Amino acid sequence: MKNLNKFLFILSILICSCSKAKKENINKSLFQGILNAPFNSLDTLSTNDWWNRGSNPIINLKVERKDVIAFGIYTVSNRTLKLTAQLFPLYPEETREVRLEIKKGKNWVEIQKRKINEIGWSTTFRVENWDIEKDINYKIKHGNNAFFEGLIRKDPVDKNEIVLAAFSCNSNKDRGGRENYINNINHINPDILFFAGDQSYDHKEHTAAWLKFGMQFREIFRERPCITIPDDHDIGQGNLWGENGKKASSSAGNDGGYFYDKDYVKMVERAQTSHLPDPFDSTSIEQGIGVYYTNLIVGGIDFAIIEDRKFKSGPKGKIPQQGPRPDHIRNPNYDSKSVDVEGLTLLGERQLDFLEKWGSGNEKSTMKCVLSQTGFCGGAHLHGSKENRLHADMDSNGWPQKGRNKALKLIKKANAVHIGGDQHIATLIQHGIEKYEDGPWAFVVPAIVNDYYSRWWWPENEKGGIGSNNLLPWTGRYTDGFDNKITMHAYANPDTDSNGAGYGIIKFNKKKNNVSFECWPRYQNVKLDNSKQFKGWPITVSLD
Repeated sequence: MKNLNKFLFILSILICSCSKAKKENINKSLFQGILNAPFNSLDTLSTNDWWNRGSNPIINLKVERKDVIAFGIYTVSNRTLKLTAQLFPLYPEETREVRLEIKKGKNWVEIQKRKINEIGWSTTFRVENWDIEKDINYKIKHGNNAFFEGLIRKDPVDKNEIVLAAFSCNSNKDRGGRENYINNINHINPDILFFAGDQSYDHKEHTAAWLKFGMQFREIFRERPCITIPDDHDIGQGNLWGENGKKASSSAGNDGGYFYDKDYVKMVERAQTSHLPDPFDSTSIEQGIGVYYTNLIVGGIDFAIIEDRKFKSGPKGKIPQQGPRPDHIRNPNYDSKSVDVEGLTLLGERQLDFLEKWGSGNEKSTMKCVLSQTGFCGGAHLHGSKENRLHADMDSNGWPQKGRNKALKLIKKANAVHIGGDQHIATLIQHGIEKYEDGPWAFVVPAIVNDYYSRWWWPENEKGGIGSNNLLPWTGRYTDGFDNKITMHAYANPDTDSNGAGYGIIKFNKKKNNVSFECWPRYQNVKLDNSKQFKGWPITVSLD
């Protein structure tokens, strides 16, 4: 009897174990990996059993199933279409397959199927031998009822003027719609869009915030090519010095590297950059984090897309600290040469090699432009408030100086202009390298929403520089906190219209070989004859 009881006890354990294993297998099969996010405490609203989450302040993820396709975003390069489909999270029983259709005559024809990546809920269609000579309607479909329609525009190579609309810094202090932007941009009808970064400020919840961004702006990029690149807030950090992908020791990241899980970083970059043309050199950096620096030609304008954060050295432990933070210099009497030490990196040799080759000429292009996250100088004096004056800020690409000058020399050699964002203040500057005005022109565009950490251009002596254009009080020649030579032509402080928020319009005139820089306040209606840009704009410069 004793042996029988022992046998029955062991048998019951085995039965329970098998049942448990079977249940786990069923769950795994049912949920198709949805319970296995590769990171913890990140993207919690969109991973694992996301449907059990309550309401959140970012966006409702439990949409009607006919609306589950949030948007599509695309580029066309070398006759290859890359179109990323972004979906809202899917329930376990829903198919993970999405289809791409194009319109031929009166009929829709399916040309490709792709499986959704459950970490981030996106996938990218790649179609080679794309016909760039005509407009083509497309439709992304999921299941029987969900679809998203748009237009792949023909290459506007026959146009004399190519127009770029540029944006940055979509602060979550305003989670409302962006109707004013949509109406204005669709009226201007640019050929291409550029979002320079900080599309998301919800550091640990990128997918939900990216969906919010897409729903805010999809009506301008559903039918024109769009470049998006992530910046520091997108990957969950206030600042980023990527240092070739190393692991950062804190969320401040000032010792260099990425703080959050590598798979989270890769998810962010996959969402925002997988639709870009193939990278110039796809070799991964540390932790297996990818790269996306590349170029895109639209209408004969060759855009180099670079990553000015990914390889940059972190300041902590490498330079003398002269303020409350390793990246903020508060001492106006410091020696700028003390922070320009050997061994520091800005763009890194890989990207310098890319810019060298890119600038050497391309028979398919007539004009060139570099797109990146931030500017190559210290373009602001007051940070966060009028009481907080910084002599120098290592977050800008004014530092390290040697790296800055190497980059600018290559941009100038290519006869290119530079467009960036990040700074929460619009500036138009001509850089100096060895002497004033021997470098490229650079337009840092304003923030989409500028009620978070505003910045001011406000020289301490409140005097105009040599060669002031008299349109604004503080224009002309200056040096920044790193002793970099800059000529300020226009700026939009946050005490201007729309609190300094708005967007940039850049017009490339191929026939005249000039570039016009426009800077529009957020709430101006460009359809009205009396609409006005920020004071100091527009400015047209010749590239001859």
